[in-house]
Amino acid sequence: MRMGRALRAREPQAAAHSTRLILLVCSAVVAGLAVFDQADAGALVLAVHWVAVALLLAGAAACSVLSPRMLDRLGLSVIAALLGVILTSTLNVLTEDTSAAAQAFFAFPIFWAASHLRAPGVVLVTAVALAGNCLTLFLLLPPAAALTDMIFFGAVLVVMAVLLVRANEKQERLVTALRAQVTVDSLTGLATRRAFDRALERALDRSVPGGTALVLIDVDSFKSINDSHGHPVRDDVLVHLSTVLRTRVRAEDAVLSRLGGDELAVLMPGCRRDVAALRAENLLQAVRSSPMTLADGTLLALSISVGVAHLPQHSSDRRGLYTAADNALYDAKRAGRGRVSVAATRPVGGAPERSTGPVG
Repeated sequence: MRMGRALRAREPQAAAHSTRLILLVCSAVVAGLAVFDQADAGALVLAVHWVAVALLLAGAAACSVLSPRMLDRLGLSVIAALLGVILTSTLNVLTEDTSAAAQAFFAFPIFWAASHLRAPGVVLVTAVALAGNCLTLFLLLPPAAALTDMIFFGAVLVVMAVLLVRANEKQERLVTALRAQVTVDSLTGLATRRAFDRALERALDRSVPGGTALVLIDVDSFKSINDSHGHPVRDDVLVHLSTVLRTRVRAEDAVLSRLGGDELAVLMPGCRRDVAALRAENLLQAVRSSPMTLADGTLLALSISVGVAHLPQHSSDRRGLYTAADNALYDAKRAGRGRVSVAATRPVGGAPERSTGPVG
């Protein structure tokens, strides 16, 4: 059985660690109650207490042995909270305890759920806790007293859950914003160098059919553009170039990134060498045919140099791939700029060769 994403933990590892700690603490508390507070109770009450201790310890052991992601997929996060509610209700009924201390135990599953689950999971656990407390109170108290306690403790439980959920949602928004700053270039909207490195590492680890291609792009005469038109136009050029390239790069099968300055890169997992060369040529032609309009209405023609390198399917030489693409890029510049240069395949037992001529 697998739980839907809405009922799973936001951070499985943190949830598993917290669950283990809470289960151990609760097992000690229940054992203490059985020994000191319920020593004179009937056999059934004591048996339930010790069965509860055994179940809590078993749950803690499972959190220690199984991987957090497996536990999360099995729904232990929400199940543990619901079992906590059921256990609290059962013990309160058996011990006929309706004190504030006994009802306070309903707060623990809610507090845990609000700390680790998404909003739907918190709503489910809170609703079950309210139902369990209501059932306990109306079984053990006169209706008027039960209703009074229910309103008071119910309000406390609901307010606590709402405040914690809102705090966690705000924190998640902040974390998402920080992650976006790390993975998205603020000027161009392209992936950052860090995001590119992660994507390259994943591509080489998967060993995708067709191998992995890397295309490095550099703006020709970029310093001259900056000297002639100033920094604002320089930034506009990068934004314009990114927009043009984005129309020719499919996000579902390639990663378009700004590595720094005017150097851009296109990572293409599962792309053959000849296909990568053809796509690089298409990028070159797209930039040539899309001049940028300046503030005074004049057109600024842009040109790029492109270096292409390729690794076969079972290779993971990340450094070699980047070095080959970088060498091919400089070959394209030395050969006259405004062209594509493709690094030759690495011969067996030899050093990588380079191709200096334009593709096509």
